[in-house]
Amino acid sequence: MAEFTNEQALDKMFEALEREPFLEGYKIEIVEGAVHMTPQRANHWDVIAGIYDQMRTKYPRQRLLSDVRVDYPGDLNGFCSDLALVADGAKRTERGGFLCEDVEFVTEVVSRGTGQNDYGPKKTAYAAAEVAVYLIVDPYQGKCHAYTQPKNSKYRIETTVDFGAEIDLTHTVVGLTLTTDDFARD
Repeated sequence: MAEFTNEQALDKMFEALEREPFLEGYKIEIVEGAVHMTPQRANHWDVIAGIYDQMRTKYPRQRLLSDVRVDYPGDLNGFCSDLALVADGAKRTERGGFLCEDVEFVTEVVSRGTGQNDYGPKKTAYAAAEVAVYLIVDPYQGKCHAYTQPKNSKYRIETTVDFGAEIDLTHTVVGLTLTTDDFARD
């Protein structure tokens, strides 16, 4: 049997998934080799759109990604982050995506069935890739968790705010304060 690199194995897995007829409205990604299909709720999209709109006040659309595959460190991690910001001047790979080394900011909005991924393996992989800011928006808790200063596959700083409060990211690569007044709880 042929040996594959993580990237080749992920490519084969995603190619197989793309051939299948799935219902629209599902986000599909691979976390630690397991395929996760998550239905996207209206509130989920509303939060993503709210953060996207705020990010667009500073960043061009071409630097923002939503549900675009990026491969991360670890065993078979092909994430399709809810929202990501790539570095200025980041170049697309041969298959049209970006390298995790070029990702500066990621937002994940917690979904009922896959929240453990956001707080567990995704957080570890983003820290290992040295994503400078990782923001988890949790509509079940009504809180946002901003993780910064990655080192040795861990984030050294966590800031938690309730929905309705501001998330001050002016001291990070993001350079913005995000408002959460219109984030709704699930």
